[in-house]
Amino acid sequence: MNFERTFSKAPWESEVGYCRAIRAGNNIYVTGTAAVDDEGKPFAPGDAYAQAGRCLELIERALHKLGADKTCVVRTRMFVTDISRWKEYGRAHGEFFAGNPPATSMVEVKALIDPAMLIEIEADAVCPSG
Repeated sequence: MNFERTFSKAPWESEVGYCRAIRAGNNIYVTGTAAVDDEGKPFAPGDAYAQAGRCLELIERALHKLGADKTCVVRTRMFVTDISRWKEYGRAHGEFFAGNPPATSMVEVKALIDPAMLIEIEADAVCPSG
């Protein structure tokens, strides 16, 4: 089986030893993706909806680099620091995947790598070869 990896500019990739996403055959696994701007700083601090949307935008960017798009996503996992804001996270997720909803989970966690980050999203996709 062939493996193809894509990386972002996140400083944690080299420190921790991971890639943004990996394609293994028809399967793509996108690592936990937090809402960061193009310089790696927290995106829209305090705005749960905007942060969720940014996570999904970054996931889609990684999928495109591996020859896929959001319609291939079969499962997401949302890790949030305040579950009481579930409607804000959920609205962004629902709008992004309208027409092609994946299976999903939303779990509250104590904290993410930066206190300004409210959500991190993982995604798994299955797509045709090539």
